[in-house]
Amino acid sequence: MTQVTLGGPNLHRRALLGGLAAGVLAPRARAETLPILTKPDQELMVPVEGGRIYVRVNGDLNGRRPPLIYMHGGPGGNHIGLLPLTALAEQRAVILYDQLDSGRSDAPEDPANWRVSRFVDELDHIRAALGVERWHVGGGSWGGTLAIEYGARRPRALQSLIVQSPLVSTRSWMADAARLRRQLPAATRDTLTACEASPPPEAALCDAATKAYYAAHVRRSTGRNPVLAEYAGREPRRAGRVIYERMWGKSEFAASGILKTYDGEALLKRLNGPRTLFVSGQYDEATPATVAGFARQVRGSTFKEIKGAAHAILADQPEPFLELVSGWCARFDRG
Repeated sequence: MTQVTLGGPNLHRRALLGGLAAGVLAPRARAETLPILTKPDQELMVPVEGGRIYVRVNGDLNGRRPPLIYMHGGPGGNHIGLLPLTALAEQRAVILYDQLDSGRSDAPEDPANWRVSRFVDELDHIRAALGVERWHVGGGSWGGTLAIEYGARRPRALQSLIVQSPLVSTRSWMADAARLRRQLPAATRDTLTACEASPPPEAALCDAATKAYYAAHVRRSTGRNPVLAEYAGREPRRAGRVIYERMWGKSEFAASGILKTYDGEALLKRLNGPRTLFVSGQYDEATPATVAGFARQVRGSTFKEIKGAAHAILADQPEPFLELVSGWCARFDRG
């Protein structure tokens, strides 16, 4: 995510599910050499249930290859961390957008809108507004949740599906988090546990322990991408925070919001397996073992692990991920 707010018991898990810091903090030798397009070729506000959402396009929507639309994480993230995908715009159009109550989209902050199905419906509104007949659909983290939900509907427009570091069920997510916490140094583990108690230790101790987890499993890259940092600076300051806290919660390792009982595992059997790609980073919080296990439930699907990457794959290892996405989409451009 573009904004990671740390502070003892009030940790914002937006960085975990959204991965938007992926695009702002990135390895200089990699992300800064990519042809990232911060200026869209087309942008519009698309009406959806509850308001309007911001959509941007790079590349030719009428080109011979179907476009790729990719969904950000959160809930409450935005498209910034996905901007490295615009490096593919010479091959096919790349569509990015901000979900309702996030980024540059309208923010009515109405709980009636905070339904998984409504977020999935946004895709149909975008496709209709852009006049797209067929497309490749992908998403990371919470965006991976929406990708699975969309793929399970078996829409005729779907050419292929990319499910990256997904939240498939809160139960499995929290089980992974617990395992990864047990692997941290004892002092860090103990501090994180204490930070969940009442009263917690001082905020500085909790921040340091949380940052240690982030460095291991959320984003391993270092350095600052000035192009994306400047772009991120134009975002609404509090965009997405309310929906994040209400749908997930304030704690890094405990879900208390609407998604605390989410379980989409049953949807896996509805996916078109041969056209579904699952991806996880080597050090991902959505661990390779867990994501590969989900992939095995989807007959004929493909699983790929990105070496050297944590949850923010587009930050840690943008080039191999873009190569994977490019080849995958090309494989299913027809039929």
